[in-house]
Amino acid sequence: MNELRPDIARRIIETVGANGIPPEYGFQFFTAGLQPYLSVMDEEYLSSFIKQGGSAFKIVVGVYGGGKTHFLYSVRDLAWRYNFVVSYVSLSPEESPFHRLDRVYKAIVGGMMPPLTTDEMLSGYEQGIVSFLRAWYSQQFQEFTNKGLSGEELYEELENTVETIEGIESLSFTKAIKAAFRALMEYQEDDFINICQWLSAEGFNRSTHGAHGIFQPIDRTTALTMMRSLVQWIRQIGYSGLVILLDEAERIPSLSSRQREQHLSNLREMIDACGHTNFQGVMIFYAVPDENFLEGRTQVYEALRQRVATVFETLNPSGVKIDLKEVVASPLPFLCEIGNKLAVVYQTAYNHEFEASALEETIEMAAETAYEQRFGDIGYKRLFVQTLIRGLHFLRLRGTPPEVGDLQM
Repeated sequence: MNELRPDIARRIIETVGANGIPPEYGFQFFTAGLQPYLSVMDEEYLSSFIKQGGSAFKIVVGVYGGGKTHFLYSVRDLAWRYNFVVSYVSLSPEESPFHRLDRVYKAIVGGMMPPLTTDEMLSGYEQGIVSFLRAWYSQQFQEFTNKGLSGEELYEELENTVETIEGIESLSFTKAIKAAFRALMEYQEDDFINICQWLSAEGFNRSTHGAHGIFQPIDRTTALTMMRSLVQWIRQIGYSGLVILLDEAERIPSLSSRQREQHLSNLREMIDACGHTNFQGVMIFYAVPDENFLEGRTQVYEALRQRVATVFETLNPSGVKIDLKEVVASPLPFLCEIGNKLAVVYQTAYNHEFEASALEETIEMAAETAYEQRFGDIGYKRLFVQTLIRGLHFLRLRGTPPEVGDLQM
């Protein structure tokens, strides 16, 4: 883990204290309890099975504020260690509803990120397939120029790179990737943007896109094919594969019966796709606040329930369902562990040293206060980190541990 700088620590405290969610970078400094699960993900999947061409689907269940996003970010960083491209998607009822797979595909390509360094993360790296394509071209260009190539020789090597892209399921996807690369080679920015419009599922124009050999839109009928094609291309250009992190950040709104059944049908289709040999090098995590969406009596509900019934455990890594409630055996010691780590972050952020016994009292009080509200709508883990930051502010400014009333949210 990189050294914790005061500016990073301050950003962590602000994010956690304001809304209780983990920051994209910095969550590592107060992670607790996940190591057994992450070790299994490492050993059984990312370092071996998925990297070697396997595929897997996991459903992550955790209440709001129960640690789903923190867990997904941890998986992202683990996947980056093994050279996976990762796409974290916060599913939205308006932008990316699961009953519209074309919208889900759009969100996935919009969230693509190659393995990033700490500095790249903190610089606000632009995610998505457009930046990914530019980075791929730049890497190839730099590699060949470092070998002393220029002019016609350089152009030929870049062209050879394009021609190695083959055997991808969707011909239109293949044509689009090649055309986008050539547009960058020839400094045709308008062509590049038009092609990326199609790759990003932002529209299809037969005249504009047909000129590049693209003759089909990305819609509900082609979305899964495009997902498979995306992974196939990513693996061909040297990455281990694609890890997709789908986070249902909001409860599924009132859907029509048809939309709800399509949602479940799409989920079942995606799970089944992970069992096919044409979907290699992909691991999908689908995080939900509860399993209420599985409550129904039709065949669609029953088929999906059967697919997600097995429980992921350290002794059963093949299980599909990861229940974050089961991660924590002893809640109060768990919260205190997080609290002690956050206290280090806080002291770094404010260049302040707490008196040990006062700090311990504040952490324990925040843990007990949050855990008492564990049956509410928001998970006690989120309540704890927000309560603790409030308590640490109080302790720093007043010099004495807060009372219970001072910690009420």
